[in-house]
Amino acid sequence: MNEISVQELRARDGVPLVDVREPHEFEAGHVPGAVNIPLSEIGERIGDLPDEPFDVICEVGGRSGRVVEALSQRGYEVTNVAGGTSAWREAGYEIER
Repeated sequence: MNEISVQELRARDGVPLVDVREPHEFEAGHVPGAVNIPLSEIGERIGDLPDEPFDVICEVGGRSGRVVEALSQRGYEVTNVAGGTSAWREAGYEIER
């Protein structure tokens, strides 16, 4: 599985970021620019996923890892963000609400 650190995520430019946490988690604070498509809705919102390569994040990396594995098998170019939003916050990076 492709994986990047939050430091690598922060340095990226122009790569879409999909946050697969539930809406209440997303609204409590997320990485700036992230789009919320909850894991529980991925199947019905597959058409909302970016056509180009994109990154996937959750709270600590478990849910996003499962999404990355499943989408990779379907031909998507996706990368998991190791440590998730927790690691982003711990690194002291800005959180959007």
